[in-house]
Amino acid sequence: MTTRIFIDGAAGTTGLEIRDRLRGRNEFDLIVLDDAQRKQAEPRKQALVDADVAILCLPDDAAREAVALASGSDTRIIDASSAHRVAEGWTYGFPELTGRDAIASAQYVANPGCYPTGFLALVGPLVKAGLLPLDWPYTVNAVSGYSGGGNALIDRFCDEGDIAYRAYGLGLGHKHLAEMQHVAGLAYPPVFSPSVVHAHRGMVVDVPLPLSAMTGATSAAFLEGELTGFYEESEIVTVRSAADLPNELLLREGAKAWDGIDLFVYDSQDGAQARLVAVLDNLGKGASGAAIQNLNIMCGLPETTGLALSHAEA
Repeated sequence: MTTRIFIDGAAGTTGLEIRDRLRGRNEFDLIVLDDAQRKQAEPRKQALVDADVAILCLPDDAAREAVALASGSDTRIIDASSAHRVAEGWTYGFPELTGRDAIASAQYVANPGCYPTGFLALVGPLVKAGLLPLDWPYTVNAVSGYSGGGNALIDRFCDEGDIAYRAYGLGLGHKHLAEMQHVAGLAYPPVFSPSVVHAHRGMVVDVPLPLSAMTGATSAAFLEGELTGFYEESEIVTVRSAADLPNELLLREGAKAWDGIDLFVYDSQDGAQARLVAVLDNLGKGASGAAIQNLNIMCGLPETTGLALSHAEA
């Protein structure tokens, strides 16, 4: 028996990637609306109600509207927007942190944001283990490919031609902060410095740690060891050992889709400082790949089915 899937917002970057990844998979039957129907409430409502699983690839307000349209049905929902990531009644869709059983049994799953995926993969296990303090004012420096901004930002980078780097969120208060703070259990939201470069996809998330100034913090070696043990059974998250750290981390303009995430712990010679770094694909583990992973788990399938987990070294 196939599972009926409706992608609400299939014309956007995340929706297109999910549809491409599901094409040819005989476990699923896609419900598809034409261009006119997908903008009308009644056809959308019928598709949402008819689906076994709906995947929302929409702006936040439209995602809330879709959930309301499906209200009262048995439809299970994966929301790729930021509308429900800290909402009551929603399960946070980061299997490695939340737990696969929780996602497998959930009706409502909120897909993590791309930047929070990198931050939480690094900081979440270490705070939980007591190796990093809850009350530290963490900073996050991150860079993404322009596809993370959707079609409008893609057009700007491609049409204007001379944009190499775009810093944004300069007024602070980025919508990802509540998610970072809540899921990690932090006392304060991080200071977040996001930026975009002239690459279609890819992401580097960097969390600097002044270990010598952090009460209760430990060495970089202990941090790496905790992350290695935490993710040792994961086929998706890889912790690179201290003996295997590259001197440079690169994003390539022509990078192919990748659904894994690599974690690095860099240490200063005197041990006083460390940098936690995550490298991922903002459209992979940061969006569409995570949605497919969650879909697989919710449908009782091996979680890596249909994921792209090999990539060329930088």
